[in-house]
Amino acid sequence: MMNAKKLEAYSPLILFVALLAIWQIVCSAFDIAEFIFPSPVMIAKAMVEFVNPIAAAAWQTFWVTMLGFALSIVVGVLLGFLVGSARLAYAAMFPLLVAFNAVPKAAIVPILVVWFGIGTGPSVLTAFLISFFPITVNIATGLATLEPELEDVLRVLGAKRWDVLMKVGLPRSLPYFYASLKIAITLAFVGTVLAEMTAGDSGIGYLMQSASSQQRLALAFAGLVVIGAMAMAMYEFFSYVERHTTAWAHRGSQS
Repeated sequence: MMNAKKLEAYSPLILFVALLAIWQIVCSAFDIAEFIFPSPVMIAKAMVEFVNPIAAAAWQTFWVTMLGFALSIVVGVLLGFLVGSARLAYAAMFPLLVAFNAVPKAAIVPILVVWFGIGTGPSVLTAFLISFFPITVNIATGLATLEPELEDVLRVLGAKRWDVLMKVGLPRSLPYFYASLKIAITLAFVGTVLAEMTAGDSGIGYLMQSASSQQRLALAFAGLVVIGAMAMAMYEFFSYVERHTTAWAHRGSQS
């Protein structure tokens, strides 16, 4: 049993190493040029050679993403609470939110550039626009799926609508909330990099765009590795917080 648990814990790392090995073997066997498809060794060399520019770009992308993500949490929670707390608001606003979410965010970036200029502003707003929807939907779903029978019992006991939402609805929405955070944080990084590649003057997206235009694909792939590592780290962070704050919602947490 213990070996099975260890294998499950290390399975992502084992799979990652196996994929890297296959990738390296294919690139070496077919002698693929760096400007076409760089091997893991070439990407590692690029990360070592350009460690300072990559670190500076990564920090820029990280704090911009966190700023847009924080904004998405505030707006997403407030909007989700509004949409999920009343049937009329849910019926009126939810289709509009779905329609807005369907709009390609790449089409919005040029508009943001006209309004806010090239730089940090479009990146923050794109990260926000692409990540607030999952938070809103999950909070609204958690509140809207409160059983009518439970709500009726609480009202018979003297609870008002506000009491039901705050003391029962919101705690029940926490698992939905953390699930949305894990999705939204990865989308926020996508939004930031998209804006940096389209209208940025710094960050990982700008570095990747510059590297690609110079046919330095190893450096561009190094940027992808850094973005993936940051997104995965934040995903694991929210998973850790979820496990330690909503253990009651997970069967496997109790043994």
